[in-house]
This record gives sequence, C-alpha cells and structure tokens, in this order.
Amino acid sequence: MVQLVGSLLKELADSLSSCKVLVVGAGGIGCELLKNLVLTGFKNIDVIDLDTIDVSNLNRQFLFQKKHVGKSKAQVAKESALQFCPSANITAYHDSIMNPDYNVEFFRQFMLVMNALDNRAARNHVNRMCLAADIPLVESGTAGYLGQVTVIKKGMTECYECQPKPAQKTFPGCTIRNTPSEPIHCIVWAKYLFNQLFGEEDADQEVSPDTADPEAAWNPEETAARATASEKDGDIRRVSTKEWARSTGYDPIKLFNKLFKDDIMYLLTMDKLWKKRKAPTPLDWQQLENSGHPQGESPTTSGLKDQQVLDVWGYCQLFQHSVESLRSQLQEKGEGAELVWDKDDPPAMDFVTAAANLRMNIFSMNMKSRFDVKSMAGNIIPAIATTNAVIAGLIVLEGLKILSGELESCRTIFLNKCPNLRKKLLVPCILDKPSLNCYVCASKPEVTVKVNVQKTTVLSLQDKILKERFGMVAPDVQIEDGKGTILISSEEGETEANNNKFLSDFGIRNGSRLQADDFLQDYTLLVNVLHTEELERDVEFEVVGEAPDKAPPPQSNQEEVNSITNGNKDSAQPSTSSKAAAADDDIMIVDSDEEGGAPSSSAAVTTSTKRKHPDPETSETSTKRPRTDQSAAAAATDNDDDDIIALD
Repeated sequence: MVQLVGSLLKELADSLSSCKVLVVGAGGIGCELLKNLVLTGFKNIDVIDLDTIDVSNLNRQFLFQKKHVGKSKAQVAKESALQFCPSANITAYHDSIMNPDYNVEFFRQFMLVMNALDNRAARNHVNRMCLAADIPLVESGTAGYLGQVTVIKKGMTECYECQPKPAQKTFPGCTIRNTPSEPIHCIVWAKYLFNQLFGEEDADQEVSPDTADPEAAWNPEETAARATASEKDGDIRRVSTKEWARSTGYDPIKLFNKLFKDDIMYLLTMDKLWKKRKAPTPLDWQQLENSGHPQGESPTTSGLKDQQVLDVWGYCQLFQHSVESLRSQLQEKGEGAELVWDKDDPPAMDFVTAAANLRMNIFSMNMKSRFDVKSMAGNIIPAIATTNAVIAGLIVLEGLKILSGELESCRTIFLNKCPNLRKKLLVPCILDKPSLNCYVCASKPEVTVKVNVQKTTVLSLQDKILKERFGMVAPDVQIEDGKGTILISSEEGETEANNNKFLSDFGIRNGSRLQADDFLQDYTLLVNVLHTEELERDVEFEVVGEAPDKAPPPQSNQEEVNSITNGNKDSAQPSTSSKAAAADDDIMIVDSDEEGGAPSSSAAVTTSTKRKHPDPETSETSTKRPRTDQSAAAAATDNDDDDIIALD
C-alpha cells in the first residue's frame, strides 16, 4: 500500500526532510520560493542574497514589511519563513554568490540549487558552479506577466549559456552626446551626467559635445568664433565636468546654463549635423524664469504625481532642487566622496528625470513622466506578484521531480500572458541536449575573438572580454607560445604592470591562442585570436559566429523563445527549446506590452514563417535555431509540446 505524507509519497517526504538545498536570491521569486519550500516539507535550506530591503519591494515580496526596510533580504526572509515552519533549519547569507568563499566545494554540499536571480552575471556564475559541482540547477525568471522555469543538469541538458543571449542595448557615444533622437538617448545621457557630476567619472560616459563625431566633419577653428557661449562660469572649457561643477559650488543655475544652453549652442556650430535633422533649441534659465511661468511644478496631465508630465519650467525647478539635494549628500559624505545612482533614491531619480526631460525638450521630443523615466532608466519591466508566485510553484514542482529521480520528466515551462489556441497559459517543452559548441559546458570550451591586437590592452582583454563578455570572475591567462608566458594573473599585483600594454607587445598576433582559467568556477576557456583592423567604431572586439544584434533573417522552420527577466534588467533565458510543435498553426508568438523595449501586447498566430520580435530586455531581435528532423519527431511524441508558445 502506498504511504503518503500529506500529498507526497513517504519516500519523497523523507528525502525532503533530509536533503539540503540552496536558494540563490531572496527577492520577488525568492520570497515565494522560500515560503513554498518550507510548506512543502524541505527542512534544510540555505538562502543567499546581497540586497537589502527597499520600500519598493513591499508590494510583492511578502516576507518583508515596512519595519524591515534597510535590512538584509536573506536574513529577514529566513526569519519570516520560519514562522511558517519553526522546525526548519534555514541558513541565511547576506553576501554575493560570486564571492570566492562559495566555491565548488560549497556547492557540492547541496542536492539541488534553485535560482531566483535578477541579473545575467550571477546566473552565468551559478550555472558554471553547478556544472563544476555536477549539481542539478532549477533556473527561473519573470518579466511582467511572462515567466519561465527550466532544469539544468550537466551532460543531460542545455546549460544556461548554451544559447547566446543578445547583448544589452548600447548606443554610440556620438548619438548620446550630439544627436539624440529617442527619449532613451536623453535618459542615458542624464545617467551619465549624474556620474560625471556626483559619482565615479568614466571616460566612456562623457556628456559634453563630441567633436570627434565623424558625421560632423567640421573645422573647430573656423566655427569657434560663431559659438556665443557665455564667457562666465558656464563657458565650455575642456576640463573635467566634476571639476568644473565643484568650482561653481554645484550652482544649479550655472550647471543648467552650461548643459542646456552653452553646450547646445556649441553643438549648433557643427553645421553638418543639422543639414538633415532638426537643430536643437537651447534653453536659458533667465529667460524661462522671466517668461511668466508660475512658481512651482506645473503638470500638463492629471493623475498620480509620478505619472504627471511637467512643463519645462517645472523640470527646471526639479533640476534645481535635485542638484541642491545631491550637493548636500556629497557634503555630508565629506571630501572626495562619490554618490552611486539608484533608481530608488528620490534626489537621484529627480535629477535624471529633470535632466532627461530638459534635453528631450531641446531636441523636440515629447517629455516623459517620472514613472516612464524610472522604468527606462532602471531598464525595469514592472514585476507582477502573481507571476512570481506561479513561477516559484513551478520551481518546487521541478525540484520534486529531480529529488524523485525523475529527471527525464523535467520540462522547460513557459508562463504566458495570453492563452494559446488550446487555452493554456502554462506550456511545457522537452529539455534540450547540451550544445556541442557551447563555450561553457562543451568538453573543451573554445571561442574565436576578433580584436585589433595593436590597440587592445591586456586590461581590456581581462575586464571587457573575459570578465564582462565571458563571465569569468578571476581569470588567469597564459599565452600558448611554447614558453607558457603568463599574461594575466588573478593574484593581486603579479601582472598589473601588463595592464596598459597592448596584446601585440607580448607577441600576440593573428592565430595566437590564449588559455584562460577561472579556478573559482573550475572553468577553462581556449581563446583563438583573430587580428583585424576593420571593427566598427566603438566596437573593441567581436566573437566570431555570434552577433545577436545582427541576427540572420528568420527561416520557415525556425522558432523563437522569449527572454525572461526577473522584474529587472537581465534575461533569464535558461533554455531555448528546439522541440517544436508538429503543426506550425499551434505556435503563438506572445508579445509583452511592458515599457522599456518590450513589444506590444498583441498575440498573432504564425504560419510557416515566424517573425522576429524584440527582446524585452534589449529591444533586440533574436532568431531561434532551425528545428531538426529528430527534434520534430520528438515533439510529435510529446503531446504537451503541441501547445508550445515560443517566447523570445
């Protein structure tokens, strides 16, 4: 006779009480997941999260209350979950999962790892740690009403990085600085401006007019005399933006006239920029103040304060108040202090809202509400509590299959906003096999990278290629030159003298091979170097065979899978199943109507050719790989797959 403990078989219930699991993330999905785990019968749980609780979390992260604001998410989540099951043994870590303390041996103590993360870097890292430790991973993510859960097991399924993810949307520097044409360009400029004035200065985030813009093709000597910029403090002097601001005592009116009057007048001297586009219109504080505007914020629409669009003078005043508040914050922190932009910090958000809208007005764009600016500046897709709850439940169900020894019955499950033709919102797909070309889980990971070895520094190789692009934490790099030359060492100070040298200085040329090792991740990557001098402007390197922003046109037998984020900025995209429905008519492409790059909410039934549509994170299009005869046959044998809704 079958013995049950609640709704579970006794053997499974006993396994839950004895096994140890790791939850990575204690935010929207993490709170729901932790509650589900203790109520299901899991007794030994470790939870890790670096974040602290913010007021904006309280509408959906139900383990937190107002009294918890500012405290560790992991610690408070533990305390709240224990109220559901006081006998549970929960260990909380207020830390980053990428800390070297959490090495492969740390991961090996768990029978199962469950991700509830909101950023790609951490997802990549946990993926690699679970592969190295050979521990099953349940990956998940949400974006508004959309959600996705999948299972990753070394040697059996695709890993998180088997399919390339579109790069986060970036814009050319000259577009941001000289010729913005969309509100997002102005918002990016305003965020750059915040860092230049109050935060850590970055040469790649310059906000002054770009005189090197190839489109301008102007002669500064001939046109400088035509610029009527102020001879006073607002004059355009090629000094550090922060240095200039400090010299004025962060005077908001002088800052305003430099940024929105003098710099714009300087731009107007670049004649060729404005031959085929509308020229910007400078703003002058004194003229605006004397033009009869009422004192105070002047909304042009009614409704909630954050959803109101102010008039130009309203944003002028908001700019003034925010600069004064941020100046006070700097003074309180002391000499040499820096601020970090945070969408949940009111003065910082006010500053970006005001600066972005003033620039939009100058370049003849419709201004945006604070709510809209916040959504785009934080690259936020609003989080939905019920989506998190559904996805957390699915994570536990997949976890129960794994612990029951039924890995073959695990699925990638999509949660969609609209029902498909069979009136289903939840659609399972068979898990894909590992990609033979994956640069993470293949037997011998290898990539080919195009760079200009005469212009690429060792530091760029380390930070932008190995760390940022390939997700390494602390790489060691050796040149395969027969001598074993160490190019980069993770030991502090050993190779710092190499940082500013060019790759060519070490004999690296076309065809050179580099071996990059990350001992924390137990990961080795072989990098083949292709020297080129034909990279596009502002492009430092290119991974051969991978250009998500230039995806090939869709083919008749291709599918698309929606990238999913956890109410934030990075796609989950844990799996991109190639298991298609037997009939194309059963496939729906469901678009999200969320702001910030997501498509419209319409749902369209596809025929033989599926159109590409933007990724919710990057606004980029991606294309699914072709369906093979084998995978089509597999799909035909799985009734669930007939209901597939492919999300991109």
